[in-house]
Amino acid sequence: MTSIRLALIGTLACTALSPLAAQDSQRVRTDKVEVVVETVARDLQNPWGLAFLPDGRMLVTEKAGRLRLVAADGKLSEPLTGLPKVAARGQGGLLDIAVSPTFARDRRLFVSFAEDRGEGRSGTSVARMRLNEAGTGVTDTAVIFRQEPPHTGGNHWGSRLVFDRDGNLFVTLGDRFDLRDQAQNPANLLGKVAHITPDGKPAPNNPYLNRQGTRPEIWSMGHRNVQGAALHPTTGQLWTAEHGARGGDEINIPQKGKNYGWPVISYGVDYSGAKIGEGTAKAGLEQPVYYWDPSIAPSGLAFYTGDKFPAWKGSILVGALAGKLVSRLETSGDKITGEERMLQTIGERFRDVRQGPDGYVYLLTDSAQGRILRMRPAD
Repeated sequence: MTSIRLALIGTLACTALSPLAAQDSQRVRTDKVEVVVETVARDLQNPWGLAFLPDGRMLVTEKAGRLRLVAADGKLSEPLTGLPKVAARGQGGLLDIAVSPTFARDRRLFVSFAEDRGEGRSGTSVARMRLNEAGTGVTDTAVIFRQEPPHTGGNHWGSRLVFDRDGNLFVTLGDRFDLRDQAQNPANLLGKVAHITPDGKPAPNNPYLNRQGTRPEIWSMGHRNVQGAALHPTTGQLWTAEHGARGGDEINIPQKGKNYGWPVISYGVDYSGAKIGEGTAKAGLEQPVYYWDPSIAPSGLAFYTGDKFPAWKGSILVGALAGKLVSRLETSGDKITGEERMLQTIGERFRDVRQGPDGYVYLLTDSAQGRILRMRPAD
């Protein structure tokens, strides 16, 4: 796919009518519609992942290792009991959460987290558990998947969890920063997208199931640090948002057995300003669908399919940390055709983006006084 650089084309920065205080809502003008941004819940310590239960309640992870249930009125539960021990250091901690497609039958939840593996090493792991009927804790907690090898560094864990249409799970895995060259090594799980069953085994359609010297859990490789992921609502394909270095943040459509180039090719440069790899393209390595330069630090990705914002249907919504914005990407098939940058005046780092069952857009802000925000039409 041809890379399209549109980061500064067709962008409309929104203008705010008043600062968004922790207790207030704010009307914000965007390109297509005027919206109200309102606080649903607050006093969350660096919230990372958000998921909706079938009854409309929310589950939200806090990086320090807490999982909370959020009522429709925004009331936070006490931290749920029964979670695995989390290595909360650097960029690591309790990360994403996904509700099983079979939750109504088995009450299963899945979380990704930084797990202490001993001798100062840790890695991204996935645990499966059941939410108890009272909503006060989880039971039957078991780690079903571990990134190999573990590492002493504190950066680049990934990690988003996305169920495919067959009920298997995509897990995005960072390169752990210091080990970036290993993203090209199929013998490990650094800088990869893994594809596993709900029991943690390699998914049956993976590309490397019977190839010596490769990890059978690998779906795609050559990734840096994927922190946004969602299925396309029509095709069912996985789309991802990936951190570059200085420049080179990417949108990709990771396909079975394909290599997305990191760190051999990149549209960014190292933090020192030095060149990374061999340039922006090389035969046999995939191009991004879209990239940002300068970086926005994308985290959280959702396709908008609801009826509350008809003009946004088919758009991709991506949160940004360093950019402190929400990027709305217009799509046509597997191409990005335009970008609108929204909520820049809110002044928050946006960690996750989700469409709620009510058709509104929900956002997590990344701070020690983190919030769940909701975007709804102003009218």
